Amino acid sequence: MQAYVLLNCVTGRETTIISEFKEMPEITEINGVWGKYDIFLKIATTDPDGVDTIVKRLRNHPDIESTYTMHVLYGQGGTIDRNPN
Repeated sequence: MQAYVLLNCVTGRETTIISEFKEMPEITEINGVWGKYDIFLKIATTDPDGVDTIVKRLRNHPDIESTYTMHVLYGQGGTIDRNPN
């Protein structure tokens, strides 16, 4: 299972949250972003309930104000490696 999650957090806590969440093995990518959301992350897990479990954990973090989860539809797209080196 794979999903992208957008997070809103308490202002000024972005770098702390990113550092904490980097330690979670299911999070394969995490970045601070400008715009409507503060943090973008990518989740990958083999457990069918894994995405839901991780999102619940994110939502329970005291510095996370809201989340927006997008589950990946398999067979529609994928990673594009434009630099094979």
